[in-house]
Amino acid sequence: MPRAIISPSVLASDFGQLSAECKRMMKGGAEWLHMDVMDGHFVPNISMGAPVLSCVYKGVPDIFMDCHMMVAQPEKWVNDIADAGGSLYCFHIEATSDAVSLINAIHARNMKAGVAISPDTPSTAITDEVGAAADMLLVMTVYPGRGGQKFLERCVPKVAELRARFPEKDIEVDGGVGPKTIDICADAGSNVIVAGTAIFNAPKPEDVIASLKATVNTAQARFSN
Repeated sequence: MPRAIISPSVLASDFGQLSAECKRMMKGGAEWLHMDVMDGHFVPNISMGAPVLSCVYKGVPDIFMDCHMMVAQPEKWVNDIADAGGSLYCFHIEATSDAVSLINAIHARNMKAGVAISPDTPSTAITDEVGAAADMLLVMTVYPGRGGQKFLERCVPKVAELRARFPEKDIEVDGGVGPKTIDICADAGSNVIVAGTAIFNAPKPEDVIASLKATVNTAQARFSN
């Protein structure tokens, strides 16, 4: 199984100090920063776009921006996000009719490609062909675009199904994940953990990051035995 990666969700940060917040997370042991891009169409909210990401990249040039594209036309924004310094472009399978072509376009801009599924979308929506072409698969454990939701445990079996089909693929969980819900995600086979308030609002974010990582590593050790 691939290694444990913690990707703090920037949506939970202080937007007035975005670059400083990203640096704070990286200093605390975060390898990726999860950037939620919302367009007001695919999801009801609007968050940030390429201009904001570009500013963060200028301030933190060694950042790995894990860009979660909650947008209605993901094909439209590949070049803008690549130009802004995006490292991974994760689109929703529900928002495109040609996932493989989109993955190829993302790879052509030297970004990793991720494919996300919302809570009501079955894991089988990610076909073997799409899953093999992607670099990462994201299982949403809350409905995209709305903050403060509770973790949906019914989504966890999708992680296990995808891990069974793609043993070497990065599989990410996003939504309501923190110290209380990490065990079930790690045990199902997730290795990339997105957490927002659980990390950003902690007195010592580095301790939470280390704890989440350790839980994933422990679960992975059981997988490999």
